[in-house]
Amino acid sequence: MPVPATSPRLAVKLLDERLRDHLPRYASEGAAGMDLRALLEAPLTLAQGQCELVRTGLAVHIADPGLAGLVLPRSGLGHKHGIVLGNLVGLLDSDYQGDLMISVWNRGEPDFTVEPFERLAQFVLVPVVQAVLEVVDDFDASQRGSGGFGSSGRH
Repeated sequence: MPVPATSPRLAVKLLDERLRDHLPRYASEGAAGMDLRALLEAPLTLAQGQCELVRTGLAVHIADPGLAGLVLPRSGLGHKHGIVLGNLVGLLDSDYQGDLMISVWNRGEPDFTVEPFERLAQFVLVPVVQAVLEVVDDFDASQRGSGGFGSSGRH
């Protein structure tokens, strides 16, 4: 798949040489996330409710403080098998350089076996805007106000 010249470059360190043939990649031209694989010595069976930390064998250094990485679940694994992330969404700050791990949680009923090098999660690069907090005595009134948790109706 061709890479646009304007695409950000990420420094990726292989922590295990077996990953050289299993680098993260975008599965299609329109994919927003690149697939992360499970670096396992043997299949890992997760019982209902069990959560385990799985290595990817990679370290990523984003370097640009205007970017961050999100680790997201794969929708098919979540919907069909109940396999999601134990922390729901993983966040990699631009200055993190450590081992990229996936917290895997079986929220489904049957046991689920993760196979070595199985596509387990997705990595998405997103822009970051850091805010400056400004303490105020009150807000300008909006139509919604402080209504929340269903205040705008169901349909």
